[in-house]
Amino acid sequence: MQTAYVQALEAKHATLDQRIHAESQRPMPDDTVIAELKKQKLRLKEEIIAAH
Repeated sequence: MQTAYVQALEAKHATLDQRIHAESQRPMPDDTVIAELKKQKLRLKEEIIAAH
């Protein structure tokens, strides 16, 4: 059973994934923005793993 905390982290992780996808689909994607979003996503993933 997942805690509300882990569920919230997973929701943020999914949102970041959507933002990365949206940015990469733009005509001129900003690589700096994508890199920062990926870093945030990785930090969340590590936090999710640590919470289990």
